[in-house]
Amino acid sequence: MASLNLSHIYKVYPNGKKAVNDFSMEIADKEFIVFVGPSGCGKSTTLRMIAGLEDITAGELRIGDVVVNDVEPKDRDIAMVFQNYALYPHMTVYENMAFGLRLRKLPKDEIDRKVREAAEILGITEYLEKKPKEMSGGQRQRVALGRAIVRSPKVMLLDEPLSNLDAKLRTAMRSEISKLHHKLQTTFIYVTHDQVEAMTMGTRIVVMKDGYVQQIDTPRNLYRFPGNKFVAGFIGTPQMNFFEGTLTQHGEQVTVEFDNTDVKLQTPVSLFSKTNRTYLDGSKKVIVGLRAENLSVNPEAYPYRAKCRVSHVEELGTDCQVYADFNLENEDIVGESPTRVIIKAPAGSFYQVDEIIEVSLDLEHLHIFDAQTEESIAPRIPAEVVVDGSVAGGKIKFLGNTIKLPQAIDVEDGEYEITVPTSAIGFGGDIEARVVEEEDVNGQRLVHLQVGDRVLFAIAGADDELGKTVKISIDLKRIALSRGGEQAQQPLNLVNTLSARISKHKVTVEKEIKGKIKKVPDLAFTLDIAGASFDCSRRLALRLVNGGGQDIFEKDLEVRFDPYQVTLGEQGIAATVEKISDYGKESFAVCRVGDKTVNVAVDKDFEATEIKLELDPEVLAIIEVGRGIRLA
Repeated sequence: MASLNLSHIYKVYPNGKKAVNDFSMEIADKEFIVFVGPSGCGKSTTLRMIAGLEDITAGELRIGDVVVNDVEPKDRDIAMVFQNYALYPHMTVYENMAFGLRLRKLPKDEIDRKVREAAEILGITEYLEKKPKEMSGGQRQRVALGRAIVRSPKVMLLDEPLSNLDAKLRTAMRSEISKLHHKLQTTFIYVTHDQVEAMTMGTRIVVMKDGYVQQIDTPRNLYRFPGNKFVAGFIGTPQMNFFEGTLTQHGEQVTVEFDNTDVKLQTPVSLFSKTNRTYLDGSKKVIVGLRAENLSVNPEAYPYRAKCRVSHVEELGTDCQVYADFNLENEDIVGESPTRVIIKAPAGSFYQVDEIIEVSLDLEHLHIFDAQTEESIAPRIPAEVVVDGSVAGGKIKFLGNTIKLPQAIDVEDGEYEITVPTSAIGFGGDIEARVVEEEDVNGQRLVHLQVGDRVLFAIAGADDELGKTVKISIDLKRIALSRGGEQAQQPLNLVNTLSARISKHKVTVEKEIKGKIKKVPDLAFTLDIAGASFDCSRRLALRLVNGGGQDIFEKDLEVRFDPYQVTLGEQGIAATVEKISDYGKESFAVCRVGDKTVNVAVDKDFEATEIKLELDPEVLAIIEVGRGIRLA
C-alpha cells in the first residue's frame, strides 16, 4: 500500500507540445482516484508517467517516500490494466495470471495460492483452464484484473479498462471494480472519458482539459461546486444550462438578467454572498449556469418564474427532458441556441411543439462564471471581498472600524473601494466580528464573519476555538485600495522574481578508493542569480538537468521566492535599498537588483542602503523561461 505525490509534473514532447502542465496532487493510501476528461486532455499520459511508460519531462513523482522518476516500471511496485486486455492467446487463464509471478521466480505453491485467491475474488475460478478466446469481454477483463492483483501491488493503474465493453457490461464491471478496490484496500488510479464512471467510482476525481488540471474534488463537490464552466458542463447529465447575462444590485436586491430573453429575476443579495462584488453593477458579462433538475415545469415549485417555448420532449422512462427556449421569438427550434434550456420533468409529461409554458427556477443552486475566463466568480473559498471605505487623517475607516494606516500605505484622503483577501484575515486582533457560519471545504474551516454590514471570510486552524463572536485582524500589506476604477494602493508583492542560470565546474574531491583517500576529478554545480553564485546540491542539479535537458546550462532560468526566504549576509546578490515599507508589525526593504524590484523582510531598526541577499536554492521555485515549465 502506498501514497503518491506528484509535484509540478510536466510532459513536453520534442515538438514543443505540452501534454501535461504543472500537475500537482497528493494521493492518499487506499484512495480511488479517477482522471477524467475529453480525448487529448493528458489523463492517460499522466497515468503512463506514474507507471514509468512515459518519461517525466519535469517535476517529481514519489510513491511512498521514494522518488521514482528514474526507477524502471518493473521496480515501481505498480500494476496496470490496459484498455485492450493484452492477454496471451496461447495461454490458459491460469497461465496468464501466473506468468508475471513466474518471471519473478516465486515458488510454485505461492504462485498457485495467489492465482487461486485472485480468481476467487474475481469469480473466475471455473475459467482457469480456459483460453481467452473461449471467454466473453467481461470475463477477459476480469482475467486482466487478476493478472494485476496477483502481484499485490502498491498501486493499481487502470487505463479505460471498460471502454471495449457494451453499456450493460460496463455498468456491471463498474460495480465489480469498486468492490475489488474495497477488498484489496490498495490505491487505485483509474482513467476514463466517461463522467458517469468517474462519478460512480472515484473517491476523488481529477478533471483535466488541454493538459491542465481543472479541478480536483469529490464527485459530490464537483457536481455541486464546479470551479469553472468546463467542469460545470462536463460533470452531470444532461449538461448544465448556460446563459449569458448580467447581475445588477439595487440595495438588498440583485437583478439576474438573461441576454436576448425576457428573463429578468429579482433575487435577494444574500444569494450572492460569495460573489465578487465587481460583477454586481451590471457592467460585466457573466455566464449563468443552472442544472436541468433545478428547473421545474411546475410554476409553483420555486419562487422565480420565466416563460419558455417548447421545441421537443425526450421521454426517458423515469423522467422527461423538456427542450425549450427562453427566447420566445427564436425560430430555430432544432439547432442549439444560447438561450436554449433543458428541464427535467416528471415521466409522461407532454407538450406541443411551440407551446409556451411557465417554468420555475431554483436559484439557490445558481452558478455564475466570468464570461471571459469562464472561472467561477463565487468560489467555495472566496479569494477576496470588496468593501467601501474612506481615508482621512492617516486613518482608514471601513466596516464600522477605524484603523491607523501604516507608513507603507500613503494615499490621499477620500472614498475608496478596499479589496480584502481572505488570506489577510487572521484571528486574535482588535476588530470584533460575529461568526455567521462555518463550512468544511475539503478539510479547511471556512468561517463567515459578519463585520459591520458585510461578510468577510477567513480560514480557521484545526485547533482554533471560535465562539459566537471573535476578534480578528486584517493584514494591511495584502489589501488594495481603488478609486474611480484605478488602483491607488497595491498590496505588497509577495513573489520576487530574478533571472538565473545553472553552471557546472570541474573540481577535485577526496574519495576513499580501496581503503585509501585519493583526490579525483568531479563536477560541482552553482545556481547563478543576478551576478551571484550559490552552491547547488547534486540532487537539485540532476533534477534541473533531467527536466531541462543536457543543454540546461545554456538556458535562461527564473527563480521565484517570497520576502521571508531571503537572508542578509556578507556574500550574495548586490541590492540597493530604495525605501522601507513599514506595515507596523512588519517592515520590508524594497530593493533594486538590476532592473528588478525585490521585497525583503527586515527588522524594525534596519537602516542599510547597500546589502547582499543570500538565497537557498533548495527552497526556490525554478522556472525554465523558454518552455515556461517549473523544474523545481
